[in-house]
Amino acid sequence: MIIDKLSGSKVRFEVTVSKELFEHALDHAFEKVNKEVEIKGFRKGHAPRSVYEAKYGVESLYDEAINHALQDTYFEVVSENNIQVVAQPKINLEVEKIKRGQDFTYEVVVAVKPEIILGQYSGVAVSKPVLTVSEAEIDAEVSKELDKNAEMTLKEDGVIAQGDTAVFDFSGSVDGVKFDGGTAENHEMVIGSGQFIPGFEEQMIGLATDQTKNVVVTFPESYHEASLAGKEAIFEVLVHEIKTRVVPAIDDSFVKELNIEGVETVAQYREYLSNNLSASKQEKSKNDVTNQAIQVVVENASFDLPEEMIQEEASKMKEATQRQIKQYGLDFNTYLQYMGKTVEQYEEEVASEATRNLRAQLVIEAVGKKENLEVTNEEIETKYLEIVEQYKAQNVTIEQAKVAIPLDAVKDEVRFRKAVEFIVENVVYNE
Repeated sequence: MIIDKLSGSKVRFEVTVSKELFEHALDHAFEKVNKEVEIKGFRKGHAPRSVYEAKYGVESLYDEAINHALQDTYFEVVSENNIQVVAQPKINLEVEKIKRGQDFTYEVVVAVKPEIILGQYSGVAVSKPVLTVSEAEIDAEVSKELDKNAEMTLKEDGVIAQGDTAVFDFSGSVDGVKFDGGTAENHEMVIGSGQFIPGFEEQMIGLATDQTKNVVVTFPESYHEASLAGKEAIFEVLVHEIKTRVVPAIDDSFVKELNIEGVETVAQYREYLSNNLSASKQEKSKNDVTNQAIQVVVENASFDLPEEMIQEEASKMKEATQRQIKQYGLDFNTYLQYMGKTVEQYEEEVASEATRNLRAQLVIEAVGKKENLEVTNEEIETKYLEIVEQYKAQNVTIEQAKVAIPLDAVKDEVRFRKAVEFIVENVVYNE
């Protein structure tokens, strides 16, 4: 047997099947095939081997025998040589040269888990997170809450201003002729929302309740109705009501109405917001630092990622997406339309994401191995308990979780997490 390393994280090896092993494979093939064969004078499946071969020829057993021999020898070589296969093998075999009573050789080329050459992974530099909360950020949160509680009130005096809501009738005409869709009564619109033809809303500003005006606009050249595109139109407008948004003031009374436990004054509310913003920044900064650190560590490593591995990961991601969109009653093409993507764009994005995920996964695994990160029984038990909690709604017991998820898979997951923690704990911050 010859094993060669090829570029792109692939290996090539040759396997020889002895004539004795092939004869055993022929025995296996006969036992399997003979169960379905009917030969005159014998019960189904009970014809002697010599009778079967005289009628059909030993060559009729070759396909089944070859598959059996290849399966046995391929997996034996992979296991004995610890070849970490990541895709289906490509087998080169000259079937026409195979003869009973003779050895034969076949060649295998298969993609394997790449060898990771780590660069610097401890003490990598990342941007220092900003954790302080500014008064401006608190002011912005206060403004959001006030805006959420704004109320629409009737503007009995005064005129339409930007941001007001106008209730009005309009009737449009081009060259003195009214057109379809150009007339409405009690239409409600926020001035400045851009709902109407350019220039229409701006000419509404300054009108008072019960006031009329002829608003003159020009339809855009690209207007969807070709008969109106580029035409000048006159809209007769009659204003019925003007509504304006009134934002409440921030005071202790407003704060009490928010019903936040232990918060009754403006000062307490600002402190509450500050604490929330700080907690949010802490969580975000942790994620940002983790992502930055992993990106640097991956960039520092060198290895070839097999294309077959990327394709398999991308396929899993696409299947997961398709299952998810199916739950929403959508088909794949409709989903792509909603996302504004072509099939080609989607495929490219998935392949890119699959590549990033695999590179990060392999490098983090390599760090865990390099640092000899051990996994304790207590950590394994804790992980199983996390899984049980995750599937609490399905009433999964820890015993069921241990049966469903192999111990080695849980160990790998815990070691992976510890490797990420190791990388993050040892970062240095750029000033």
